[in-house]
Amino acid sequence: MVDLKKKLLISDDKLKTINDFFLKEDNPVIDDLLAVVEKYGGVEEINKKANEARKLDTLLAKLEKVKPEYVKDLNWLIEQRDNGAFISIADYRKKILGDKAATMTFDESYAVTLEISACQYFPFLMAEAKQAIEKQELMPARYIRVRKMKEQEEDGDILAMAAAMQIIDASYVETLDTKGTAPGPDGAPVNVHLGGPATITGYFGGVGQPNDFGIKWIDEFLYYYTEYGIKQVLNINPGTVLLGYMLHKLGVDMEFKISVFMGNDNPYACFWTLMTAKLFSRDDGTSPLIGFNLSNSVNNKTMEVTADFRKDFGFEDIVRFEHHITETYKHIVRQPYDRTDELVELAKTVKNVSAKHEGGKVAIEETRKYQSDILDYFRDKSEVIEKGDMENMMINYLDKHHSLNFTAEALTKNGLTFIAAGKLHK
Repeated sequence: MVDLKKKLLISDDKLKTINDFFLKEDNPVIDDLLAVVEKYGGVEEINKKANEARKLDTLLAKLEKVKPEYVKDLNWLIEQRDNGAFISIADYRKKILGDKAATMTFDESYAVTLEISACQYFPFLMAEAKQAIEKQELMPARYIRVRKMKEQEEDGDILAMAAAMQIIDASYVETLDTKGTAPGPDGAPVNVHLGGPATITGYFGGVGQPNDFGIKWIDEFLYYYTEYGIKQVLNINPGTVLLGYMLHKLGVDMEFKISVFMGNDNPYACFWTLMTAKLFSRDDGTSPLIGFNLSNSVNNKTMEVTADFRKDFGFEDIVRFEHHITETYKHIVRQPYDRTDELVELAKTVKNVSAKHEGGKVAIEETRKYQSDILDYFRDKSEVIEKGDMENMMINYLDKHHSLNFTAEALTKNGLTFIAAGKLHK
């Protein structure tokens, strides 16, 4: 068996061939990436601009000019945080377990990150915070956003969300506009395999960032990185995943999460992804791959096997598994879909997992006249307002918040731990 395994070893001469390729002159695959980096002033200048843009005072000053009422909302959030309006972890455990909580020992090394997706509009976050205070519920430690970047840049959401995440101590991910579902300059979809978001789950050719859109994705990322300090973005394509690895290795302190749409649905797909992450990791062992969203089809066994070689590669504390516990009711999975029970078992043996809530509990969704829909992520805000769906989508979002708190309760009842918004639930 050992002799047979040796046939899989990668020889030094093959690695040399790849390294020689990186140094090759007149190499558009590498040179085009470096040209975009130089366009933004080089690695050091890029990181410097991002660090300045990310400062809370900088974000609030910009927001005051775009949407001053959002600054008032954020000041209210700061006040509630500082006054201890949100339930503490200790009080939450007592609320769920009663006196039993005082006698239990919780292993924080297996804590599950509470994640919600997608928080499309800043007012949704504010409604969630007010409900969390009123009902003594938990706020997520991780938010995913899939809203059009240019649209939210214009109405102030991009600034308000960036500031809010610092105020509550949560990580967040934005989704860039350079993707196959968006129209190209002539108004046609850039991916000929897709007729728009409605066919996104056909999987023919993937979501797609064809031809020169990989480099355009890097260009767009560096714009939002330097202008707003946005560090984490969604990644949906093998080419942009590789570009992200290379950009990080060049020195740009970017991060990304791999989307469920990448379709990593077996240990070998996961091995390919993490192997490449290892090859392009920095000398300190870090990788820009901060979140790894496996397919909705994976079972616990696949995640456990993947967790083993994630640990072998030194990524256990770096690469978080982001696992859908609930999904939007329409246009993504067959319902009923609810992985809460499986998560409870997984959380006993696998570290650094987030429980991603993208839909309400099935029993609640079934009662809604307007059910959560993945295609809502791709709608223009103006069209949502025109159709009168903003209130419906907020209800959908609060249903996701409910499912997230259901998960936290299930974990707690099983003696397991979670990570909620760090500055709200001390």
